[in-house]
Amino acid sequence: MTQPYMDWDAAYRQDTPPPWSIGAPQPELARVIDEGNVRGEVLDSGCGHAALSLALAEQGYTVVGLDASATAVAEAAATAAERGLTTATFARADMTDFGGYDGRFDTVLDSGLLHALPVDGRQAYVRAIHRAAAPGARLFILAFATRPFGDSTPGPNGFTADELRETVATCWTVDEVRPAKLYGNDTPAAGGPSSLPGVERDGAGHITMPGFLLSAHKDG
Repeated sequence: MTQPYMDWDAAYRQDTPPPWSIGAPQPELARVIDEGNVRGEVLDSGCGHAALSLALAEQGYTVVGLDASATAVAEAAATAAERGLTTATFARADMTDFGGYDGRFDTVLDSGLLHALPVDGRQAYVRAIHRAAAPGARLFILAFATRPFGDSTPGPNGFTADELRETVATCWTVDEVRPAKLYGNDTPAAGGPSSLPGVERDGAGHITMPGFLLSAHKDG
């Protein structure tokens, strides 16, 4: 949940967690898990601090978290070790061009990565996760809607529902795109996102922003 072209390691080296690192899975993806839609071995794509990977491992899933930030990956691995979660592993990867996992994952979860990539890197990413997915694998992508912080403020390149569907449908069979909320830490600062149009508060220390949850599958 951040801007393209940013220094990912710098974001994770700060004294406070980045806004998208809320210490728990995004509620929309937590619901996907609770509803029994995750199966087999899981790829947490762009895992960051890996709250999603860790929650899955605690439920007995085998999960691999990949991220461009070596700092985030190291912290995720350390947390997993501290909790004794042996079914969660982590590695640094260029998410638009990674290998070594061909046909491996039964479920792919993207918690705010696609919208953070440069627009010209999106198709390479969609192809990379498709290559890593097993036949019949399920994909869930949580992404910002267009201009989540308002029309006059720089921010991530979000999507309309049709744009998100079309981006993913080049490789995957899209089953549904529905409105969703993305959560971030409510850390007010001058010019920060919590004061911008389109941003709401949930009353529990988070801001919420409009987005979409896409579900898709890889044909067998």
